[in-house]
Amino acid sequence: MKKALVLAGGIAQAALIDELRARGYYTLLADMNPECYAAERADEFCPVSAMDLDALEKLALEQRVDMIVTACADQILLAEAYLCEKLGLRSYISYATAKLVSDKKYMKDIFLKNGVPTSRYVILDKFSKSRIRLLKYPLIVKPVDAYSSKGVRRCNDAAEVKEYLEQAIRISRTKTAVVEEYVEGQELTVEFFVRDGKARMLCCGKKEKLKDGNFVGYGSLYSAELPEKLKQNIETVGQKVAEAFGLVNSPMLIQMITDGENVFVLEFCARTGGFIKYEIVRRMSGVDPIGLAVDLHEGTVPSIDGIRPEKKYLLSCFLYCSDGVLDRYSGFEEIVTAGIATKYWLVRKPGYKFKTIESSGDRAACFIIQDDSYEELLSKYRKAMDTVKVLDKDGRNLIRFDLM
Repeated sequence: MKKALVLAGGIAQAALIDELRARGYYTLLADMNPECYAAERADEFCPVSAMDLDALEKLALEQRVDMIVTACADQILLAEAYLCEKLGLRSYISYATAKLVSDKKYMKDIFLKNGVPTSRYVILDKFSKSRIRLLKYPLIVKPVDAYSSKGVRRCNDAAEVKEYLEQAIRISRTKTAVVEEYVEGQELTVEFFVRDGKARMLCCGKKEKLKDGNFVGYGSLYSAELPEKLKQNIETVGQKVAEAFGLVNSPMLIQMITDGENVFVLEFCARTGGFIKYEIVRRMSGVDPIGLAVDLHEGTVPSIDGIRPEKKYLLSCFLYCSDGVLDRYSGFEEIVTAGIATKYWLVRKPGYKFKTIESSGDRAACFIIQDDSYEELLSKYRKAMDTVKVLDKDGRNLIRFDLM
């Protein structure tokens, strides 16, 4: 039987394991957390860090795996590319390219050299007032190599830059951070698939942020319903990004800001978006990004013809909680049974302690709603939010409705 080693055990990797098993693979899952979401989906769980290259190489050789693969994760994609290259296994991305797309310093440099519109920036390993003096406030500080919006903060003056820069540097593995100008406008999350060098837009959503100033998304609305001129602009920029990084056959996610006419690239990655984005892409385009990833690892260049959404609109809603200990969830099955929501995911297990919201990885649960009517979509959303609960042992609902 063919063997596949899956790196990391999140929700997207659970879907990846299901796809691999359906194709006849014996699946091994490498993750340090035996309580991770996908732990029970794999044929065999291996308590190995998905970033421990030496341990993963040893495991892959001992198990004689035919494939090493992950889904929807930047830093883990870097480990995948390294191992596949070293062991002579297929991956849709080279290790050299994976390094470029997982580090915001290299990424921004390549944007500028290739005419990809982006904000002005500096890279710092310590605070320097002289280095940021030419940048226009407000500024954004972010680690060069983190994910899930971890360490991303908006700064209105030099004192805030200094404070948040120190935090971002601590988070960064390379101890460096990007300080860039904030661009006013609507944030878009745009999914592409690059086939034979041609970038094809699969779907585009409007991304909404938490109201406390954190750059953590609480949901997205699809489709973004873009004017034709703006859509063409986005596709042109997507093609520029694919060519700048030499992507030939690859998924691609680009985070953009638009003022309604122009677009500016915040960052991008050579993968499908994280968490449940694979499900959103499938429902809004008819293209299954998990299946595409496995196709590429098997040496097949998949077709992406006939893009068709299931419904005109889709709303994703991510729930965050106030301090407290999770005892139980309520109402999630009811909203699906009643036809209000399409699907839901419960991220945390009973006993989990919620605390400060620092990144998108701190969410408790999420659900998606679909409809052909925008008004009915909003009605379903209100009904869902009146129904779902994340409860502590005293019956207190921990959901932070004030942030949404």
